[in-house]
Amino acid sequence: MTMNEQSHLKSPGALAGVRIVDITTTVLGPVATQILGDLGADVVKIEPPDGDPMRHLGPSRNEGMAAMFLGMNRNKRSIVLNLKKPESGEVLRRLVARADVVVHNMRPNAAERLGVSYAHLSAQNPRLVYASASGYRRDGPNRDLPAFDELIQSVSGISGLFMHGGERARYAPFVIADKVTGYVLASSISAALFERERSGVGQEVQVPMFETLVEFNLLEHFWGRAFVPPLGEAGYPRILTPERRPFRTKDGYICVSATTDQQWERLFSVVGRPDLAADPRFARMAQRTFHFEAAFQYLNEAMLARTTAEWIEAFKTVDLPNGPVNELADLFDSTYLRETGFFNEYDHPSEGRLVATNPAVSFSRTPSGMRRPPPRLGEHTREVMNEVGFLEPEISVIEAHQCVKPAQLDAETTSEGF
Repeated sequence: MTMNEQSHLKSPGALAGVRIVDITTTVLGPVATQILGDLGADVVKIEPPDGDPMRHLGPSRNEGMAAMFLGMNRNKRSIVLNLKKPESGEVLRRLVARADVVVHNMRPNAAERLGVSYAHLSAQNPRLVYASASGYRRDGPNRDLPAFDELIQSVSGISGLFMHGGERARYAPFVIADKVTGYVLASSISAALFERERSGVGQEVQVPMFETLVEFNLLEHFWGRAFVPPLGEAGYPRILTPERRPFRTKDGYICVSATTDQQWERLFSVVGRPDLAADPRFARMAQRTFHFEAAFQYLNEAMLARTTAEWIEAFKTVDLPNGPVNELADLFDSTYLRETGFFNEYDHPSEGRLVATNPAVSFSRTPSGMRRPPPRLGEHTREVMNEVGFLEPEISVIEAHQCVKPAQLDAETTSEGF
């Protein structure tokens, strides 16, 4: 679906009519608000005079419109508002009075200092859903400590998991902590909006990165520590087995997955080792749990006999989940993704021809999609201020008093960093 086609969707998104004041930067917050914007919400992104730092990270055709910013800021309107200047107070007050949601990813003390705490804003609008994401719970001793993706990967146990595979501790090669927390933040805001329709009253929603990633990490890794007293150590053995990785074939790599007893029996048979299905170490799930390393070693040896394409065909005949090991470049050439319309090429007013992903989730009546391209810095300042009652002379005075010019972003106002 092209940008032009999506701009004229006949049905509004599921969150059409929801107004969001977005005071987030970098990755976590913008991921969350982009999801909400994809669903039809009107997202007003408040940016400092020098803009969201992601405007300057990655390849770009024009200053302030870099790849990282383009990837997580569609379906938003950008206004420049220097929250450190007293002149911004009345603008923020009017925005909040008409908003359904305010969301930020500042540390709690920074939010309080800038006048965007829950107590302050909810007094202006009792129906407000106030959502924030910072490194740690705001009622704990770490409430104002700085946090960023790599740190949270480390302290949540994710980096340490790599050591079970014989590697050094390392970071996952994607921004997992920020993105997971962003998805949780978006879903939590949606839940709070649903509850407000019943009660008529807003509430505060706080999503801490650390606890969110610990919960995410332990879902399968509680293992023996799920019992009191423990019945063993934490860590799902199959996931932590060093041999658990894509199998090398005669000409490349392949992934094939088996979970049930029946799937393992078919897998052993198709690789030419039907005898292993009767081996007491592998015959049943309860036993395999403690012998995955040996099972994977047998499979590693067998996989070298054929090419990746030959194995894909063989596994298809016995209905086993499988596929090649794609690199990032391969995704852009995927026949499947192109046939399903996953990629959206569109013309940006200032950046020319661009490509993005379409939302993966589909709705039968209220489609999600790109209704607005990523905005230029301050592109909608006057438009939004007019909507909340400011006249042109007032806007000019406020702009002058705020000294809108490039400046350093105070690192303490954000919970993330690079």
